[in-house]
Amino acid sequence: MKVDVIVNDGLATAGPSAAAAEQGGYDGVLFPEVAHDPFLPAAFGAAATERVDLFTGIAVAFARNPMTVAVTTSDLHRLSEGRFVLGLGSQIKAHVTRRFSMPWSQPAARMREFIAAMRAIWAAWDEGTPLHFEGEFYSHTLMTPMFDHGPNPFGTPRVFLAGVGPAMTRVAGEVADGFFSHGFTTPDYFRDVTVPNLEAGLAAAGRTRADIEVSLPLMAVVKGPDLDARIAGARTTLSFYGSTPAYRGVLQHHGWEGIGEELTRRSKEGDWAAMGEAVTDDMLETFTIIADEDDLAGEVQRRYGSLIDRLQTALDPGIVRG
Repeated sequence: MKVDVIVNDGLATAGPSAAAAEQGGYDGVLFPEVAHDPFLPAAFGAAATERVDLFTGIAVAFARNPMTVAVTTSDLHRLSEGRFVLGLGSQIKAHVTRRFSMPWSQPAARMREFIAAMRAIWAAWDEGTPLHFEGEFYSHTLMTPMFDHGPNPFGTPRVFLAGVGPAMTRVAGEVADGFFSHGFTTPDYFRDVTVPNLEAGLAAAGRTRADIEVSLPLMAVVKGPDLDARIAGARTTLSFYGSTPAYRGVLQHHGWEGIGEELTRRSKEGDWAAMGEAVTDDMLETFTIIADEDDLAGEVQRRYGSLIDRLQTALDPGIVRG
């Protein structure tokens, strides 16, 4: 199992943090799109490292279009000498429409087409053929020599797709090189819902499990002298995710939909500080590994075994989360 580290420092420390992760033996570095752009730190990381994979983990696809992402990804793939991996996610409707002011409709179908459009753009550059992609959501039919990247000496960038619900998970199985599970998951939901839908997508495309890497963000609390504070932090994280209606299926799988509705109500009231109190001990222990540092790897293996290929963690001595 490969272990990747999440770096969310911003530009000033992105390069040193990536270098430290490489020296520490990590296999990859993920730059999320939270408070900072995910592509710019990846450039600094590429310049500071030689071995690790460099991911956007994730970049919001629907805040952009296939051409802009294809261009940036191609540049980063060259800069990193083939180590860049494009991690994409849809985000939720409110953020796409209200934060980014971009259109939202049929997210799974739109994402499938987004990735197909990017691959068509890369193929036009690599093969020197006219660009002609016309879909329901995106159309790319113009590529003049001035804007043509030409063949990429490091091949086509890998694409990882994040998913929570069944539809997006199936799309990942159909068209992606890797799958990012969301951190807001449980072993039962992962086995009962995520894996079957991923396998259905693979089968629909005539692919097998060997054709895709599965990455899981670790949600864990490492025991220590300030354990109560660490657990409180984990409850806060779970309450934030649990308040999002798009993630409600995970709670419903365990019969906790009522708690999800309560969390959504409190979030709309702005009662963020008290939301963690709604997370029960059963929820906490189901979503989160709480263990001594020496027991952490064994517990990951017990919960997820051979179902995952990569594990995401954070450089946080107390709370490890995706």
